[in-house]
Amino acid sequence: MDGNSEISEGELKREEESDDLFEFGDDLELNQFDGLPYSSRYYRLLQERKTLPVWKYRHEFMTLLENNQIVIVSGTTKTGKSTQIPQWCAEFCLSAQYQHGVVVCSQIQRQQAVDLALRVADEMDINIGHEIGYSIPLETCCSNDTILRYCTDDVLLREMMSDPMLEHYGVVVIDQAQERTVSTDILLGLLREVLLQRPELRVVVLSAPPASDTLLTHYGNVPRLQLEAPCAGEVIHSNSSSTESFYSALRLTLEVHRSREPGDVAVFLASEQVYNPRVRASSEVIRPISRCQAEIRKRLTGSTGKCFCLYPEDIQLPAEIPPRILESNITSTALFLKRMEVAGIGHCDFISRPDPEGLMQALEELDYLAALDNDGNLSEMGIIMSELPLDPQMAKALLASCEFDCASEMLTIAAMLAAPSCFIEPPVGMVTEVMRCHMKFQHPEGDHFTLINIYNTFKRSQKEPYFSQEQWCEEYFLCCAALQTADAIRAQLTDILKRIELPISEPAFGTKTNALNIKRALLAGYFMQIARDVDGSGNYFMLLNKHVAQVHRLSGYGAKAHKLGLPEWVLFHEHNLSDNNCIRTVTQISPQAFIQMAPQYFFCNLPSSESKEILQHIMDSDRMGRVRAKAQPAAPETKTETAEAESHDRCVIQ
Repeated sequence: MDGNSEISEGELKREEESDDLFEFGDDLELNQFDGLPYSSRYYRLLQERKTLPVWKYRHEFMTLLENNQIVIVSGTTKTGKSTQIPQWCAEFCLSAQYQHGVVVCSQIQRQQAVDLALRVADEMDINIGHEIGYSIPLETCCSNDTILRYCTDDVLLREMMSDPMLEHYGVVVIDQAQERTVSTDILLGLLREVLLQRPELRVVVLSAPPASDTLLTHYGNVPRLQLEAPCAGEVIHSNSSSTESFYSALRLTLEVHRSREPGDVAVFLASEQVYNPRVRASSEVIRPISRCQAEIRKRLTGSTGKCFCLYPEDIQLPAEIPPRILESNITSTALFLKRMEVAGIGHCDFISRPDPEGLMQALEELDYLAALDNDGNLSEMGIIMSELPLDPQMAKALLASCEFDCASEMLTIAAMLAAPSCFIEPPVGMVTEVMRCHMKFQHPEGDHFTLINIYNTFKRSQKEPYFSQEQWCEEYFLCCAALQTADAIRAQLTDILKRIELPISEPAFGTKTNALNIKRALLAGYFMQIARDVDGSGNYFMLLNKHVAQVHRLSGYGAKAHKLGLPEWVLFHEHNLSDNNCIRTVTQISPQAFIQMAPQYFFCNLPSSESKEILQHIMDSDRMGRVRAKAQPAAPETKTETAEAESHDRCVIQ
């Protein structure tokens, strides 16, 4: 049965009558999901639900779901599909007594997952966290009784590592498929393989036109339910296509604000981040909105609002936004797919295949990180790395820290870099004051150490009797929410290390040995991100791509007041072309430490440069020194020499 099939007026009338009998019985009518009587609020919300555009398609959708493994539902925003269809899927699973599982609905943003779960729990007259729940990064509100769960697409993807066939679920709903995030695309690709092995599983894809056409082409002859679009508000187009989109939006926003009409204003800015695999850096690009996005945003205002389009009405817009998998660093994705091969799913049917150059770079990086064995399969190290919700380089650095007795400090660094930036941009006229506050935390070894300083001081502020954490953060121009997120991430990472039985050292921050070990652990993961100041003025030459960049102004090395001068060799966390071509989160290292930690086959593949020649000279000198040492009579070992030998052995393990 296809999505364009019709049902008779008589069938529709009988369906509505049965709905009325079921939904508007006496006060003792019982909720089919928890067995308790419905409240009066349930019936009030039911009246609202029946006015949603999606409601008239209820019977048709249920019929399609019963007879097909995949159903595509195409409709713009404000149709009610994100709240109603998952509820109907829960009814479908209930009719089978949950023999094949329960319902999960993926979202691309964490707040949407929470808000939808709360709304649906209200509509179903059920307490949140029981039959209805949600799972987002660092927060889960579910129970063993949960039969409908909203979650972010990345959370569902990680769940597949332990449950590759998604056997806990009878229906998987993929919402906002038109956004083409990496996680959503991977889910849609893997689910085709899962459906072959689980004929009882149902997959419902919610998308907006014209993106649903792409999905229909990919999945072949599957039914599509086309929802009627709600009325849009007044749409006003600009007569000119100005390249200064930000200032045009700002001027228009101020004009709307001065009109003092009641309501809210939402502004969509024209910028996105394109990862460039050739230079291994992200940059900001300005490009036109897609027709798909334009139609969605026109209806966000409802029938009474206004939508101002800062482009002419006759402009030719691209049909869809480019898939994120074509514009992202997919090293983490490659690691995940290798893990899924271990779990038994050896094929991902991509809607849009990743760029070959980006994919080859991702596999090369995994090989450098020892995540792959000689046959290209996931190594034991790679399996452990995939357990951590971090990028592969940071995962490797964290695992190395367990060997170097600095796991406590590396947990803090990993958490602080995974969370949003804790630094608040200086307000106009307060740059000097903000920089003075931030300098109190600066560590001479580098920005990674500064992050540890900030986190440790933040934790100590919890014990202050006269200040709250919020007040402390305000005083030092730091973002309290970001630091609280980092604290939660650190606790999660600590639990994972304990679960896989890796040692976590006692804190030793501030000692020379600890500082050296932190740098070794960082180099174990980030040896590909090394730069050298070629002229003593802060022009850092990156060894891997031969580009030159400056240190970011918020770095401790970017501050003019740094008394110790700029280090010659540094390790950096990120290279961003759009932010004035800068490297961010920078820590000084020694070339000897880099040589010790970087795999030899990585060093051999570095492009030729003066910096590589310097490193080669150091390697040759060290080799000659060892040859001379062997030719001399053996001297009694000191404790220091023994410790250095043990440390070197541990580097070999990494």
